[in-house]
Amino acid sequence: MCTDCGCSLTSLQAPQHQHQHQRMLHLHTALLAQNDAGAALLRQRFEQAGVHVVNLLSSPGSGKTSLLEALASRCDPAAMAVIVGDLATDHDARRLQRSGVQAIQITTGQACHLEAAMLGAAVDALPLPELQLLVIENVGNLVCPTAYDLGETQRIVLLSVTEGEDKPLKYPATFYSANLVVISKSDLAAAVGFNRSLALQHIAQVAPDATVLEVSARTGAGMDALMQQLRLGALQPR
Repeated sequence: MCTDCGCSLTSLQAPQHQHQHQRMLHLHTALLAQNDAGAALLRQRFEQAGVHVVNLLSSPGSGKTSLLEALASRCDPAAMAVIVGDLATDHDARRLQRSGVQAIQITTGQACHLEAAMLGAAVDALPLPELQLLVIENVGNLVCPTAYDLGETQRIVLLSVTEGEDKPLKYPATFYSANLVVISKSDLAAAVGFNRSLALQHIAQVAPDATVLEVSARTGAGMDALMQQLRLGALQPR
């Protein structure tokens, strides 16, 4: 696990390391406060521009980029932009650019999440007043990104049917922080024996206030409902 955001800290440190542990906790608290200040400035810019901003979280392989490609194919791509966070490559950004949307890559190296301070240059490069939707595709991780506000309007967490029904119970803080939980790859549910009612029960247990949608980027099922959630209904279809 990473060492730069404090997520590897536990309450079971050996006594000789307690002082160091407390020092790291203070440092982590300061980092979060600094991030919150940066996020507040970003949120002010987004609100002034009138752009809806989504912080998209999931584990690796849950279908974030495929879902965004499907969205791009159903709306005016000039009104949509994506900031992509990834550890090492720009593969996802190039995939999205081929879909016609503006996509900017942030390569984080060993950092397991995006922070508000990382977004400045990417946000500066985008024509915010011309956009209806800006998606921040966070680094694939259901732990570290949770504590970092990016100034978003809406936080979405993806749960792929291939990941198992107990993911919400394993990562409750991430699901609790979400406004919307999207169950992705719904076309594969039967093939992998996905227990829908159990998954919904687990989501309701840890995120009772979140809206839940089931979508398939491949078949298009649920995409209209997702576009409504993202306020993309006013865009002209291709």
